Amino acid sequence: MKAELREGFIDALKLRFARNMHRHPTADWAAVEARLQRSPGKLKPLFEMERTGGEPDVAGAAADDGAYLFCDCAAESPQGRRSLCYDAEALHSRKENKPESSVIDMAAAMDVSLLTEAQYRWLQQFGEFDLKTSSWVATPPEVRELGGALFCDRRYGKVFVYHNGAQSYYAARGFRCSLSV
Repeated sequence: MKAELREGFIDALKLRFARNMHRHPTADWAAVEARLQRSPGKLKPLFEMERTGGEPDVAGAAADDGAYLFCDCAAESPQGRRSLCYDAEALHSRKENKPESSVIDMAAAMDVSLLTEAQYRWLQQFGEFDLKTSSWVATPPEVRELGGALFCDRRYGKVFVYHNGAQSYYAARGFRCSLSV
């Protein structure tokens, strides 16, 4: 990442961090920035989260090892990560109208982790996410082996988890991810 782009991106993260202190009340930007400077390889995946519409921000406090968890904090499922089926197997099973990619493949290419159902529910304490959209979440193998995949959204003040065929895809369903820095 070129220096000018890197500096502009870090400034954008700093501004988002400052505007959303309710997501990380005990975190200090100087400590977060120091972790970013020591882990330059994490900037590319974090930038991909940003580029695809995730609006990544620190969620919660630092872990015991000092790492910070960046999560997609866009109000709705990231626009640049929608209309995807769940994984490569589901993508290849479609005979027609195949989406561009799959959630699992895109997350791997971005070098980020797909949120689990528990992480999705945890993230909701920092805001009301996916009021109009939904997000695929990591699906347990026993569900995936039966052809299904899980997604979540927030409606009526509650978080719901649902199932769908893994090969399905919708313009209003994407995925949220995280990155430990």
